[in-house]
Amino acid sequence: MYILNSNISDNFIMRNLLNLKRTAAIVFIGIVCFSSLSAKDNTRYVNLFMGTAGDNGQLDPAACVPYGEIRIAPDCTPRSHSGYDYDIDKISGFSINRLSGIGCGGAGGNLSIKPDRKDADLHLIKNSETAVPGYYAVDLDNGVGCEFTASYHCGFHHYTFNKNNFHCLTLNVGSGFTNIIDAKYNAESSTEITGFVNAGNTCNNGAYKLYFVLKSNKPFKCNNIDEKIAELIFDKNIEDVDIRISVSPISFDDARNEMIDFKDCSFKKAKLNARKLWKEKLSKIEISTNDEETKTIFYTSLYRVFLSPFKTTSKKGEFLATDGTIQMSKDYTYYSSWSMWDSYRTKFPLITLLDSDEMSDICKSLCNLFIYGKKDWATKFESAPTVRTEKSCVVLLDAYNKGITDFDLNSAYPGIVEEIEALKTQRPDQALETSIDLWAAAKLADIIGKDDYSKKYSLRSMKIFEDSWQKSFKNVDDSFVKMKGSGLYQGTKWQYRWAAPQYIEIMKQDKSGALLSELEYFFNNDLNNQGNEPGIHALYIFNLLGKPELAQKTAIKLLTSETTHIYGGNAEYPTPIKRKIFKNEPKGLLPEMDEDDGTMSAWYVFSSIGLFPLVIGEPEYQIVSPIFDNICINLDNGRKIKISAKGRKDLNQIIKSISFNGEKINDYHIDHNKLVKGGKLLIEY
Repeated sequence: MYILNSNISDNFIMRNLLNLKRTAAIVFIGIVCFSSLSAKDNTRYVNLFMGTAGDNGQLDPAACVPYGEIRIAPDCTPRSHSGYDYDIDKISGFSINRLSGIGCGGAGGNLSIKPDRKDADLHLIKNSETAVPGYYAVDLDNGVGCEFTASYHCGFHHYTFNKNNFHCLTLNVGSGFTNIIDAKYNAESSTEITGFVNAGNTCNNGAYKLYFVLKSNKPFKCNNIDEKIAELIFDKNIEDVDIRISVSPISFDDARNEMIDFKDCSFKKAKLNARKLWKEKLSKIEISTNDEETKTIFYTSLYRVFLSPFKTTSKKGEFLATDGTIQMSKDYTYYSSWSMWDSYRTKFPLITLLDSDEMSDICKSLCNLFIYGKKDWATKFESAPTVRTEKSCVVLLDAYNKGITDFDLNSAYPGIVEEIEALKTQRPDQALETSIDLWAAAKLADIIGKDDYSKKYSLRSMKIFEDSWQKSFKNVDDSFVKMKGSGLYQGTKWQYRWAAPQYIEIMKQDKSGALLSELEYFFNNDLNNQGNEPGIHALYIFNLLGKPELAQKTAIKLLTSETTHIYGGNAEYPTPIKRKIFKNEPKGLLPEMDEDDGTMSAWYVFSSIGLFPLVIGEPEYQIVSPIFDNICINLDNGRKIKISAKGRKDLNQIIKSISFNGEKINDYHIDHNKLVKGGKLLIEY
């Protein structure tokens, strides 16, 4: 186990337990805090170090709150995409923001603090490292103890010195994982520094600007190294210091206002509040199992779904629009930081199910992208690190058809049209992706009564799909097994051919039973790729082809067993790898696997509870065997969905019957809007 499940108190309690060995102190604290947690505190099952070693998920153990733009963690040297690598102990400092498992070198890494002089060589003491939701702590080899927690817009640092330390914190406002366009700071007093950083976004597409205010509870002397780096020198008699950094995309005053609520808030109180917020999110699903390993993987996956997008609305209700103007959010919270291109497949549908109140505001924010201007990747005026915004219209359709309708589709639709008209179809994968966007745009047009667009986009979508299917995907040949073959951006033709299950009837034409045999061949020969997203939904197509037992067996196999993996994230492995897809350890995800900001985690959560949103935009879940016998989903409307597997002695048993509130289900799917009224989904074996 790589995580200490504890509620450690201020000043990293271990340093105040006189003459006790570190290991004894940790055991003592763990026992005391474990007993103080309620039975429903699922934060204790989150392993923040899972997927943080090497290129096995590109994750991190950052201190943060759900949907919070502050995410504090070490930046290792050399760093990984998210800054942190479990296997590396040398660090450049602790930065305040990052994205989770996004590839392309990551984004964030701003406003780093190094608890030493600028040129000091600094290492983590790995056996002191602790991480629980909302909190990260570690001791350094120079004797400094470090603790971190966060709110949505403010980061809390606590550093403990000893008499042998040189009491110095080096602030680098020019730190970052992408190009720094500009960054400056100004020492306002002996306890306050203000400044800004303007940085390139993911892959240096677009940019974001953050104004910041740093406050210290102890005075310091500011040793200006250059316009981006300052050494904050504290009196040698000071034992500890609290540093707070608040950020805003709007102004210095707004960044300063973010600290007002925490004027009298101790580090301990901030940490407890962060833990409370995570406890609330992780209580949205309750599972019963005696398998602690699986339980940890489940709640760690659920945790990662709620890391983004970020709440970036100011205390006044203002937000930075993507045209650079300041707008008012009125009666909702504006969100920023998007990774839609992959996360539309699983993450946002899961938020729609579990966190519908937040999803309503997320949809309003997505509409604003279309209203104020969006690009496929990022504009020059983002509020925070972000990735890509394609497939936003599909997410809006999915939410609307699942009962979240209080957003302004009419105002957003001209922007949707502008995006749709610019879509490309040169590559086979582009054609399939474009057909999905057109399909969604047609259905959105139908919702708001734009019949001309509905008809035009529907016909165009179907024609693009049919042409692409006939030309590139219908007839399988030797080119299908080649990663990036036929000019594909990612994946293989085998993996992409299942991309648009909404057109399953077209796929079945002239194929009779061949399509089923081909899908069986696809999985029997390990041609699927769980290290990248294009085909992660494919197993659920078995339900549409009349073979639900194959969907059940395949899902259970991928969730629980060692399987053979031929493909990595962007290429074939030199030698196929046989292992479980998810493991409770630092190398917890497949090698080269981009977790893609909660996409893979949401796949695991959906699949393990036996529900999966196969066609994003349609309000249906395909049903397979859950890996837990009893599941309770606590909905925002106050109702509960209880899923029970009855009479099962082995996970590989085939379902005999399904019913919801006593009504039999014969077609292995259930409507979302029926499900969220609450009740019991009974699966019998």
